[in-house]
Amino acid sequence: MLADRYDLPLSTTSAAARDAYVGGFDLALTLYPGAVEAYDRALAADPGLALAHVGKAQVLMREGNAVAARASLAAASDLNSGLSARESGHIGFFELAFAGRVDDAIAHLHTHLASWPRDALMIASAANPNGLIGGSGRVGQKHQIAVLMDSLAPHYGDDYWFLAYHATALSEDGRIAAARPIIERSVVLNPNNAHAAHGFAHVCYESGDVDTGRDFLSRWLAGYPRDGSFHGHLSWHLALFELGAGQWADALQRYRDAVTLECHSSGPQQKMTDGAGFLWRSELAGHPRDAAAWRALHDFGKNALPRPGAGLADLHLILTAVVMGDDAALQTRVRQMAEQASAGRYPSGDYLPLLARGLAAFEGGDFSTAIAALAPLAGQNERIGGSRAQHDLIEFTLLKACLNAGRLDEARRLLGARRPGATGIPVAGVAALF
Repeated sequence: MLADRYDLPLSTTSAAARDAYVGGFDLALTLYPGAVEAYDRALAADPGLALAHVGKAQVLMREGNAVAARASLAAASDLNSGLSARESGHIGFFELAFAGRVDDAIAHLHTHLASWPRDALMIASAANPNGLIGGSGRVGQKHQIAVLMDSLAPHYGDDYWFLAYHATALSEDGRIAAARPIIERSVVLNPNNAHAAHGFAHVCYESGDVDTGRDFLSRWLAGYPRDGSFHGHLSWHLALFELGAGQWADALQRYRDAVTLECHSSGPQQKMTDGAGFLWRSELAGHPRDAAAWRALHDFGKNALPRPGAGLADLHLILTAVVMGDDAALQTRVRQMAEQASAGRYPSGDYLPLLARGLAAFEGGDFSTAIAALAPLAGQNERIGGSRAQHDLIEFTLLKACLNAGRLDEARRLLGARRPGATGIPVAGVAALF
């Protein structure tokens, strides 16, 4: 039996199928374009290679093509009979994850990895900030991911892909000093890895190293395909560095060049998160509103993401409804989230419905009500998934509400509680606190 790049057996006798599968596997892990096509070549060589269907499903789901992703996973399930226990367990994990059975999928993941710790595609789908564990709604999930990656590290050695994921997990857990040499090593081993570039951006953001982050991403993005799935998101990171450095013109140019709906390279959820996130944060920093961009995002979100799904994307859909004054859309989404939460099908529970009240009050200029709604939720941002850099949108909104309400002592307490080292505070009026 042939094996994949991590020496895990594959149920195929076709070397061509194996080679194409490994090629798709590598492109999927590094977030470069062409993975789906590589998996298709593997299936052309061996239609019975079930894991090629699974790999294809994972990429399609990441791109927002849920219908095709589910069809591809169903094709893998149809081939499950007679596969090895590892391959069967691999398929079973994605079946649980795609079905929204988050707790069962996480339990399955840990059991599976105890026997096959080098099943990298499963780890990739679970251990990134927006992955299965990140979107589980659990407070403390960032530490759980870091502990998991620590436990797996002896099985990967100097593997460039694992090092990038490990470093990202450590930086999200606040272990910046440990993360930096690991991410630097990953970049050296394979510069053509978008997740390593992503991890490097995170480490720079969490350590307040704006200039290094700007320089690195500017150079790295110049060689990354514009249709690479992380081109838009990494451009968002670069725009945040520019915003934090006070370089508004550069930040705006980066947004217009790669983060707007028509330019962004990723699926609907990432387009919403990056686009609305940049617009809201730029306004917190004192820059003018782009009403047309907000309208475009709002219209896009209502069509592309009509029902609640991932908490982080839903947060940004809420922002578009609040900015556009579409109370009907806001209340519909809040009601849908509450209904799903009551049925145990919305991992972040009541967090976002409560947060929506505060965001609506903030947009309406009722800063005391905004503070009353947002302050009790501080410390629970992990419930929506995403990174700490993305959570800063919520923290900065509460800070700005305190500034606008003239409650400077409360604003100072917020700054005092901020995690040490993270990139500065691009919020208009914050200088009054020092």
